[in-house]
Amino acid sequence: MPKSTPLSSVDAAWLGMEDPTNLMMVSGILMFDEPLDFERLKATLNYRLLNYSRFRQRVVTGRGPLGKPRWVDDPTFDLSAHLHRIALPEPGDCAILQETISDLVSTPLDFSKPLWQFHLLENFNGGSVLVARLHHAIADGIALMHVLLSLADEEPDAPWPSPDDAKRERRRGGRLFTMLRSAASMTGKTIRVTGKLVHEGMTAWENPEYAKKLLAQGGNVAASLGRLLLRPPDPKTAFKGKLGVAKRAAWSNAVPLADVKAIGKVTGGTVNDVLLTAMTGALRRYLIGRGEVVDNLNFRAAVPVNLRPISKAYKLGNQFGLVFLSLPVGIADQLERLFELKRRMDALKDSAEPIVVFGALGAVGKTPDEIQEIVVNLLATKSTAVMTNVPGPRQQLYFAGSPIQDLMFWV
Repeated sequence: MPKSTPLSSVDAAWLGMEDPTNLMMVSGILMFDEPLDFERLKATLNYRLLNYSRFRQRVVTGRGPLGKPRWVDDPTFDLSAHLHRIALPEPGDCAILQETISDLVSTPLDFSKPLWQFHLLENFNGGSVLVARLHHAIADGIALMHVLLSLADEEPDAPWPSPDDAKRERRRGGRLFTMLRSAASMTGKTIRVTGKLVHEGMTAWENPEYAKKLLAQGGNVAASLGRLLLRPPDPKTAFKGKLGVAKRAAWSNAVPLADVKAIGKVTGGTVNDVLLTAMTGALRRYLIGRGEVVDNLNFRAAVPVNLRPISKAYKLGNQFGLVFLSLPVGIADQLERLFELKRRMDALKDSAEPIVVFGALGAVGKTPDEIQEIVVNLLATKSTAVMTNVPGPRQQLYFAGSPIQDLMFWV
């Protein structure tokens, strides 16, 4: 009989949010300056990705409105159904790549199979691009970053993946845990994401009493929930139109991290403050270009907050909350916008909102689909955008024998 495991209530909530116009899918791309070895790629997925049993399992939903979804081993699992090879049409440039990835992120996963796909895109500027599409019910960004890093090597001449890889990973621990632990030791404290609650929240769940104490310091949960539910909807802008099935993937040129840090140091802001300020300015310019009035305009971005202990970064599933940051789109001056955004971000440092949202998703995941839809639609009115970042590797990594040049993610 196939192995069966119930989805957690939070993972079930993400599964229930699936909609043709809003696919609950995390997509990542890895870029290479050289062609990726397809046979070695298959071996990498076979001996490393499939060490995680979740990637051999599909979702089966019980009968009736209260039927609980479960992960069940797929008896007909076939790697070739999840790994695809595509040659980009000429000229194989960035525009063609973005068009192809846009088509992929607009295409739902096959729910009759395990909820993931890898696509090797060849003929991209003489190199190749690997696109990973995984359902949010499998894991959140931190966990999926761990998964992808566990597939990579730290040496260019690493041996081919083999059945021994699973034992090797267990001996030395996950790469993401090592990376985060190293970063934490350099700062002398846990990695800071958006403030006190956030960076302490990464360890709070190891000690429930500590979590209770933190909540007592940070604010009343019931009050935070009340403020969230009573918060007025975001104003109507070009970004609040009706969702369509087609999605567009796009990205900017890379911004040197050293420059971002230098700006933050001079202004007293964090990397997040600087990047959020820049993105707010981009949204402002877009609206002005469409002829919209932006004076005194504010709308919110839902910012994911990690609640997962560093020591458990290797575990799949979703363990994050959200804070709703009001973006000062109406401020034209860049420096003034940065200071105001930092002030608003600092005000969220002691917010219980991430834990409130995490708990709300857990509760929603236990309700019938009709109730889930009502709650999700209500939360959707509270924000206009989602802005997130996930810590990436600090050193050069190699995937299927080729050096990774760039990597990006979308939710």
